Amino acid sequence: MSKKLPARTYFGSRSEKIDSEFIRQKFKLKHLEARKELSDKYPHVDKFFRGKNLDVEKIREHSAKILGTGLVAGSLFLLSPHSDVKLLPQPDELIEKLGDGSIVKKDDMYSFLVETLNSTLPEKPRPLLRSEEKFLEQIFQNVYGLSARASLEGEHLNTSYGYIGAEQHLRRYPGDSLALHGEGEILKAGMAPGLSAWGYFTKSKDEMTKDLEEVEKWYAVVQTLYLPDWNTRQPYLKDWYKHRKVLIVNTENGKAVVAAVADSGPAAWTGKHYGGSPEVMNYLGGERYRKGKVIVFFVDDPENDISLGPVEANKTLSSVISKT
Repeated sequence: MSKKLPARTYFGSRSEKIDSEFIRQKFKLKHLEARKELSDKYPHVDKFFRGKNLDVEKIREHSAKILGTGLVAGSLFLLSPHSDVKLLPQPDELIEKLGDGSIVKKDDMYSFLVETLNSTLPEKPRPLLRSEEKFLEQIFQNVYGLSARASLEGEHLNTSYGYIGAEQHLRRYPGDSLALHGEGEILKAGMAPGLSAWGYFTKSKDEMTKDLEEVEKWYAVVQTLYLPDWNTRQPYLKDWYKHRKVLIVNTENGKAVVAAVADSGPAAWTGKHYGGSPEVMNYLGGERYRKGKVIVFFVDDPENDISLGPVEANKTLSSVISKT
């Protein structure tokens, strides 16, 4: 019968105690060998760390400090308000002040709206905070008498406050011509050389309807191509945005239009965020209006009751006060 050998472990017999000092010395030796190997094989790396006064042994600790500092700084940035964010009053409090003339000098809704926008919006367009958008939603509800939302059915443009630029007339069907888009000054905008993002409005002139004529007449352009999920949700988003109604408010004079999204753009390099048909731009700012600051919100109109075109503000402040 062969002699049975005692069971062994990496460090010796099971009865042996693990020598912690022995293990520490082994690891230290391995550490020194690795450091020397790094210095021999990559002298430029060793020189770089020495030049930065960094110890290779503590590089992981140094990285952790940098990451920790970044997280703290990022948290402070997210928690702190934008430098250009203004304290917003409650809409009902603002409207309550209308009766005593402390907001505007005359009984004029456009004056009230423009002064309100000037006192709450940042001078340079940027994506608005949700609190700012909610404030404007209530103001627009009282001033224009319709439901407009920055976010609708979970969808939101990259920015609801930006610059709008003038667009040309769109080809509605094969064979469409500029002369069929109105008369006078409105035709000076010309016809776009290509089709809209959704192509022709209809297959032929015979299939044109009054509703489609209104869509082309009062159309808007929004930057669907820059939506963060455009590529992954394109089929759904393309259908959702097609002829979607939006409220466009000129922040300089308070004039507003309900338009239908009928094209995608403008390109980011233009510095503009939206586009408007010749009719839209003419109403918002006149014949020479080519670019300006606007608010663009979705119109909540599930029953399709709201017509495209100019939106009249309530004539007097008293009509708004009576609603509150």
